Amino acid sequence: MTTIAVENPATGAVIGTVPDLTADDVAAAARRARDAQSAWADLGYDGRAVVLRRMQRWIVRHTDEVIATICSETGKAYEDALLAEVSYGAAAFGFWARQAPRYLADVRVRSAQPLVAGKRLVHRYRPMGLVGVIGPWNYPLTNSFGDCIPALAAGNAVLLKPSEITPLTSLLLAEGLRECGLPDGVFEVVTGRGATGAALVDEVDMVMFTGSTSTGRLVAARAAERLIPASLELGGKDPMIVLADADLERASTHAAYYSMLNCGQTCISIERCYVEAPVYDRFVELVTAKVAALRQGVPAGPGSVDVGSLTFPPQVDVVDRHVSEALAAGARALVGGQRPERRGHWYPPTVLVDVDHDMAIMREETFGPTLPIMKVPDADEAVRLANDSDYGLCASVFGGDLERAEQVARRIDAGAVAVNDAVVNYTALELPMGGAKPASGVGRRHGREGITKYCRQQSLLISRWHLRHDVHTYPYRPGRSRLLARVLAVLNRGRRTA
Repeated sequence: MTTIAVENPATGAVIGTVPDLTADDVAAAARRARDAQSAWADLGYDGRAVVLRRMQRWIVRHTDEVIATICSETGKAYEDALLAEVSYGAAAFGFWARQAPRYLADVRVRSAQPLVAGKRLVHRYRPMGLVGVIGPWNYPLTNSFGDCIPALAAGNAVLLKPSEITPLTSLLLAEGLRECGLPDGVFEVVTGRGATGAALVDEVDMVMFTGSTSTGRLVAARAAERLIPASLELGGKDPMIVLADADLERASTHAAYYSMLNCGQTCISIERCYVEAPVYDRFVELVTAKVAALRQGVPAGPGSVDVGSLTFPPQVDVVDRHVSEALAAGARALVGGQRPERRGHWYPPTVLVDVDHDMAIMREETFGPTLPIMKVPDADEAVRLANDSDYGLCASVFGGDLERAEQVARRIDAGAVAVNDAVVNYTALELPMGGAKPASGVGRRHGREGITKYCRQQSLLISRWHLRHDVHTYPYRPGRSRLLARVLAVLNRGRRTA
């Protein structure tokens, strides 16, 4: 069997190998999953919640092992793995175990239609069956694995195809699920490259994909050929707007932290910043000082570095191209701005000024440790430029007048907008998030839709009445059905008042 070498991107060292599974391997995994799914669904919410809550405790007990695995295959800092991955995963297992019964409970529907008077109308959710999840390399727990949790809570079997760059975290968590009592076959990790992901789409009843917009289009097209639903979380070029009355210390701290989180490889990180002219110089001064103080290096445990390496080798080329083109077009780098010569996949935290909207770094997803800052005359221009994008995933607005800042936020074309904050909206699992424009995807993660999308919907109509009382009794004579007479009277009254 062909294997894939997994590399530590911070050092270049090979840390493991995984199988490059074929379409036949994926099909066999799908058969095992389908065979196991019905028994898993029959456990009900309470039975499934037992396994999920055990896994929540397992993650807490194995925090150091999970973080070590994440850091070794992503190159991210210890704190990035702890706060944005392990804490998220532990919270997600408990959240979906608790909320699945509420979000997926039968809904009693009321109708004013006389023909269904006296009947019970019910809207219910059923497991999709076999859900496929294709995960990205930037967050192997939060995104690659995190989408599997609500799918399992809903009663589905799941096939997970993690990125071939970062598959080890998913395999470790799969071991944890087995230790916690998840029945064999219910959850399968299928490792491999793009062909493995394509084979997964051909086998499942629904697919959840997180990744680039270009690959998302391919996944959507393949799912459309099979007429199966696809939920896609794609690219972002997330803007930050700083109003003249903003708390600049808070705004600059958020700008520095959330543009460099996970070395900038976060789909909802701050990728471009618009600052009203009166506070531009001071804001730039504060951000520059904060970014310049960041420590970048190979993660070596808690507190060792602030920013790690990039994870995906080609991404370094994208970052370097965006910065180099901007500098050639007149931008200035106040911090960073030059690719280093060192082993591993590195680019330094970089702050750019004198940028404009013709530059790729203001229009294309950079997905790296960069923060371009642009001066604007007023909030209207900031909103116009923020919306001048193919992307619409997340955004943030900072201002002292909370009512005005919120009004600015409501004008931004993004699926989620934070006021006087950034990114942490993702941690509120009750709050749906997803793209507002096609390049940022379709569908929602979190909230009610974050689990109902993994379900088929069914409507039930239950008649409580004996057949002889129904309006559809045949044969009938005029006046035979009192209900029919009532229906006709209602309809006639409607016509008279129309």
